[in-house]
Amino acid sequence: MRVLDLHPWDVSPREALEIQKRLKGKLALENDFDPDRVERIAGADVSYDKASNRVYAAAIVLSYPDLRIIEEKQADLPAKFPYVPGLLVFREGPALIKAFEQIERAPDLIMFDGQGIAHPRGIGIATHMGIFLDKPSIGVAKTVLVGEYREPASGWGSCSPLTKDGREIGVALRTKEKVAPVFVSIGHKIDLPTAVEFVLRCCQGYRLPEPSRQAHILANRSRAAGFSQPSLF
Repeated sequence: MRVLDLHPWDVSPREALEIQKRLKGKLALENDFDPDRVERIAGADVSYDKASNRVYAAAIVLSYPDLRIIEEKQADLPAKFPYVPGLLVFREGPALIKAFEQIERAPDLIMFDGQGIAHPRGIGIATHMGIFLDKPSIGVAKTVLVGEYREPASGWGSCSPLTKDGREIGVALRTKEKVAPVFVSIGHKIDLPTAVEFVLRCCQGYRLPEPSRQAHILANRSRAAGFSQPSLF
């Protein structure tokens, strides 16, 4: 899979902030694809080994709409960037890119475990990586990083706006009845209604949509196994 080379990763926190500001200018908030022609959706997640300070990344591609796993890749690297809230992509990004570079059947859409524009500077991991991978991307987070919302109704598919300074930056979305919502935001090259629609279409009775759920499982399995070789899937 083609990955753009937009900036170095071996940078200081101050340099990382400047990179975020620069990349934000490349952000697209509208659909740059045909939602009716989506055939493959990817999920991406990472898991940390605190003992070794190593990042285990997983990129998994599912067919759409049947959500069958057709490809999965893994990568692990030492976490060289310090833990700084709002800059986690600089810890996770290199391993994620290494995983996506192995993907042979490029997805039409990618879901990331984390924020898109629902981020203090409007460029969370789903946005940052979406720009790097030049693909429509969605942030599907389990917690709120920034913004305010009202609890959505308890039924499946209920949602309420996530706002910051009076502007909608995402939604709190109920993906399973009477279970805590997830927080969906635009990553790149997609609008919010379309992002919400795809998240709901990819839910199969769990809180997380299937691409995100399967990537989470693979990342944790890789960490538990101490993965260090390319996947042969």
